[in-house]
Amino acid sequence: MMIDVTVKMEPALGRQHLVRVGALGHVGRFTAADAVRYPRHARVVVRTGRGLELGEVLAPPGDSADNERADGSILRGLTAEDQLLAARLEQNRQAAYEACATRLVTAGSPAVLMDVEHLFDGQTLLFYFLGEMTAELEAITAELAELYETHVQFRRFTDAVETGCGPACGTEAASGCKTCVSGCAIAEACGKKG
Repeated sequence: MMIDVTVKMEPALGRQHLVRVGALGHVGRFTAADAVRYPRHARVVVRTGRGLELGEVLAPPGDSADNERADGSILRGLTAEDQLLAARLEQNRQAAYEACATRLVTAGSPAVLMDVEHLFDGQTLLFYFLGEMTAELEAITAELAELYETHVQFRRFTDAVETGCGPACGTEAASGCKTCVSGCAIAEACGKKG
């Protein structure tokens, strides 16, 4: 005797949160590793293509199925220890900004430093400049990398503002991108360690 058992598969309910990360406010879809549904405005630690970062939940998962690939994962809600580390990284970020701005003035560089971002992994400083990337800028940021013992990465702002990265932004398909400011493969990266 044969018994026909048909199992009706229900679509998985949404698990992807909309989270804002980075100095430039990239918004992406992040799946909670612990299956928690974080509320709007919750501060979270996320893993992105760049490393560990802090983020803010803009929208919890909806009731519909997730059809899009996640940009990363939410590792946990921000803990008291995370807040202390974030405060220390913010102090380092401010010091790196001031040091870089001073070096640019001393060197007579026409480059404009827009911002410095220190990722939550404590190993990555990102300097955001307006203007052309020159050997002089690379030397200044390499010096600062040695001072802060971090891996320094550069971003060009102006091209990205005008043209963006394209429709594959944030995916492995965009690894050759040279203008992205929203989280895909790091453009113009300098691999110097302190």
